[in-house]
Amino acid sequence: MKITILVDNRIARPELRAEHGLALWIESEGKRILFDTGQGGALGKNAKILGVDLGKTDIIVLSHGHYDHSGGMAQVMKRAKKVELYCHPGVIQPRYSISDGIATPVHMPQPSLVALDRLPPTHIHWLQQPLMLSAQIGLSGPIPRKTSYEDSGGPFYLDLQGKRPDPLSDDLALWMQTGSGLVVCVGCSHAGLVNTLNHVRRLNNGQKIRAVIGGFHLRNASSDRLAQTIAALRQLEPDMVVPCHCSGELAVAELRNALGERISMGAAGMIYQF
Repeated sequence: MKITILVDNRIARPELRAEHGLALWIESEGKRILFDTGQGGALGKNAKILGVDLGKTDIIVLSHGHYDHSGGMAQVMKRAKKVELYCHPGVIQPRYSISDGIATPVHMPQPSLVALDRLPPTHIHWLQQPLMLSAQIGLSGPIPRKTSYEDSGGPFYLDLQGKRPDPLSDDLALWMQTGSGLVVCVGCSHAGLVNTLNHVRRLNNGQKIRAVIGGFHLRNASSDRLAQTIAALRQLEPDMVVPCHCSGELAVAELRNALGERISMGAAGMIYQF
């Protein structure tokens, strides 16, 4: 099993391009899976430098419908003619971030929506429950919100006026079984990192978390949320935690202080093998 970070806010090599977004290239069980696609500007260049042929993508999984995770869909679908898409139906809805009374669109870009619309219906899989992609690779489906301290992580709304909060019910995770525990890939953890990991464990008879990689969306987390997240991670005892994208530098510093060498900050160009 091999995971390559194609797109992230940070880069591990100077020739790569940084971008506010996330894309992970996963090779496992003969499948080539693109988990999220970034905004689209960095994906193609970074993939080429890292020796990844996007034209060989078998599956695209969207963790949720925000622009910084779905923006590269059109370019991938143009190259990978037989690609199949897995996502929640909510990924296509209009959505906004509202700060200081100013609404900013954060939904899926138009080229991605057009590319999705052009996919054969048999190649689109709308997820509203957990699903196995193979014997050892699964998708979480919608993640139950059970903790009292986790929220969607930002001022997200389904309307321009900010009257309809966006619960980001389309948020999902991908997990893979290994001989020594589960490797979990997350986009932004809008359902909450702890909710996500607990849900994945429930789907796998309480198996250990070996690693979690992706965005944790803790950059605006309160001190209480951060403290309870750290306490939960200590109980879960993952071998490796790789914060990327929206995790937040201050939050990552707190995680590193608490969990030490288990924390390894992610960046485009980094490769993990299990």
